Amino acid sequence: MDIIGTIFSTGNDFITMFQSGGAIVYLLTIIGLYGLFLAIEKILYLRRASKVDLSEIMIIVNESMAHGGSLEALRAIGNFKTPISRIISEALKIGYRSKSEVEDNMEQVFIVEMGKMMKGLSTLQTIIEVSPLIGLIGTVIGMWYTFKDLGVNSDITLMSNGIYIAIITTIFGLAVAIILLPLYTHIKSMIEIQLDNIEIAKKMSNWRNAEMKVWIEKDIDEVIEALQESPGIIQVKQIKDEQANLKIYLKPNMLEKGIKTIIREKSDTQNRIVESKLKQ
Repeated sequence: MDIIGTIFSTGNDFITMFQSGGAIVYLLTIIGLYGLFLAIEKILYLRRASKVDLSEIMIIVNESMAHGGSLEALRAIGNFKTPISRIISEALKIGYRSKSEVEDNMEQVFIVEMGKMMKGLSTLQTIIEVSPLIGLIGTVIGMWYTFKDLGVNSDITLMSNGIYIAIITTIFGLAVAIILLPLYTHIKSMIEIQLDNIEIAKKMSNWRNAEMKVWIEKDIDEVIEALQESPGIIQVKQIKDEQANLKIYLKPNMLEKGIKTIIREKSDTQNRIVESKLKQ
């Protein structure tokens, strides 16, 4: 019973403090709750973004690459919907696109994901910095009331109300900052971990070699000649396969144009990339 009584007594004291603080305390409560909402929302988003580890994604990519090539790898990681998986998905499109196109798309994905991670963070920082200052305004107002009352009546007991308001607003202002600051620091550290993982993912998806199987309807000799003259193409040879008739060995980092673009520039033949396997 004593514990329950203490809880009720503390609750009543808090309500009294809240009511006595006036508009300043109400304002601090509103922005404090808004800051708390932002912090919780951001933490939940970052936890969802990091639910799949980078090493796990790369294991899935390498296993899928061995079985069905880059298209299979794209399908395998397509459901993760995390910043890292989106970056790696763009890297897997090398060959279908040129090196510069892939790098531009990766940069665009990075900018979008960075914007999502940083959204609301400056607002949270502003709330943390401004809350003590708002509490200080309440302190000044409380002291102003104190000296105003003393000017009318020199009774020292009249100081208590103004000082009480000053203390309450200061406490609320500091409380908002003290509660939100650790959350802000935690969010910053989570973002830094995500950015580090994205940089590692970029390096891990820097494919050195690739093999592609392509089906060409006609003009095979002309297409082979065009491919062999293109930067990044190591070797092109004809193969007998149910779905493809050309096999291309290339260095993705040196590829200036996508394979389909190279073929289209030389011939209007129908073509299809059947398989693409990337190697680190």
